[in-house]
Amino acid sequence: MHFIPQELDDYVVAHSQQEPELLQQLTRETYQKILQPRMLSGHYQGRVLSMISKLINPKTILEIGTYTGYSALCLCEGLRKEGKLITIDINEELEWLQSKYFQKSDYKEQIIQKVGDATQIIPSLEEKFDLVFIDADKPNYPLYFEQIIDKMNSGGIILSDNVLWSGKIIEKLDPRDESTKALLHYNKLINEDTRVETLLLAIRDGLTISRVI
Repeated sequence: MHFIPQELDDYVVAHSQQEPELLQQLTRETYQKILQPRMLSGHYQGRVLSMISKLINPKTILEIGTYTGYSALCLCEGLRKEGKLITIDINEELEWLQSKYFQKSDYKEQIIQKVGDATQIIPSLEEKFDLVFIDADKPNYPLYFEQIIDKMNSGGIILSDNVLWSGKIIEKLDPRDESTKALLHYNKLINEDTRVETLLLAIRDGLTISRVI
């Protein structure tokens, strides 16, 4: 779903930083070999993630939902030299592709891959995080928030993807649509929770920035 005319969207992308060659290669291979390639963050959103990470210059990053590793590599662009990124995905069949491109990157020693149910893995993490990116199964978004909020450093940033859900959040709700229902609850939750201050950006499918107070 395009929230601005396609021609204007093309102009925005053309006048934003170009994606690195490694990410172009990853995009091509994702589209060639993986189902639902539109789940990829892609050029423009990837540059947004990169810029936010560079502005924060985090020491610790948590990513919930790795997919093929594109967004993890973008987030690593702002990571401190001594920092690390932990990325979690439930799909073990994608681990080979993630690893392939992580190993090709400058951040191979800083990325920790975890495969499994994030709701079970997150409570076991001992780190405090400067930056968290949530881009996994939508019904668990509210739970992910509750699991990570006490693991955030003061001033840390939580990024939440797909919060506009192709516009479904303003359409008549299908009672069987658990993802939309969860996102409606989540968007209200993080807007009203006094532990964070939240700004919802109409970037691609919606990206929320929540700053931990």
